[in-house]
Amino acid sequence: MQALAIDPNGIYVDGTFGRGGHARAILARLGTAGRLVAIDRDPEAIAAARSLAAADPRLTVMQSRFGDLTGAVRGAGVKGGVAGILLDLGVSSPQLDTPARGFSFNAEGPLDMRMDPAHGESAAAWLARADAEQIAAVLYEFGEERFGARIARAIVAARVASPVLTTRALADLVARVVPTREPGKHPATRTFQALRIQVNDELGELTRALAQGCDLLAAAGRLVAISFHSLEDRIVKRFMRDEAQGPRLPKGLPVTAAQSCGRLRLVGKPTRPNAAEVAANPRSRSAILRVAERLP
Repeated sequence: MQALAIDPNGIYVDGTFGRGGHARAILARLGTAGRLVAIDRDPEAIAAARSLAAADPRLTVMQSRFGDLTGAVRGAGVKGGVAGILLDLGVSSPQLDTPARGFSFNAEGPLDMRMDPAHGESAAAWLARADAEQIAAVLYEFGEERFGARIARAIVAARVASPVLTTRALADLVARVVPTREPGKHPATRTFQALRIQVNDELGELTRALAQGCDLLAAAGRLVAISFHSLEDRIVKRFMRDEAQGPRLPKGLPVTAAQSCGRLRLVGKPTRPNAAEVAANPRSRSAILRVAERLP
């Protein structure tokens, strides 16, 4: 909330409603003229958001990918720039804690992993058709899994007899073929992360959301992003840095000072949870928050 520097009369966008923790905190700081647009693609999150909106006319709910941030915000009737945008990235706790959603290796469930189960291809369907090279590439690129090729070969070999359809089946397969384990981590952690990112195009969605978010902000509007792994944070960090530096132009090019300036100003240093927060909420341990402000 400090990073958003909330104006009680401003228009804000919560690009990842989840179960509304951030949305409620924003609404508590808004005045009667303030407004919040809440976006999520998960139908369960949208149901929770609509329940909140029924009691608060300042809240508008849009079911959408945040990669279509512009479409969602304009669809909500917002004409000008917004005062702040918040992106709390990755999977939500309710998604992880519901076995039927297939996000977690801690409980048996269908190997789904879609943020919106009504659209797109499940993790099981993708694993059933992808070849070993494609699977290995996704595990390495999105999970930074050094045993990706070994896991991919095992998946392709196993599906000859029976497709990998459940979370436990995949987790057990990975545990069998990974020769070493990271301390404190299940051997399938990186595999599940990689497949979730692949199924939901999470990094592509993030790249599109950042670019559109910068365009949507009014002067002095804040862009706030919370990342939970290095791939997300790298995209956020580079985007904010590049937008702060401005276009890289050849020396001697006749441009005005305004044309050579960046569109964003970095605000403060990256923020991480302290020991007390991690103790109270272990899932926050890898979080990193970055903030940038739109320049005129």
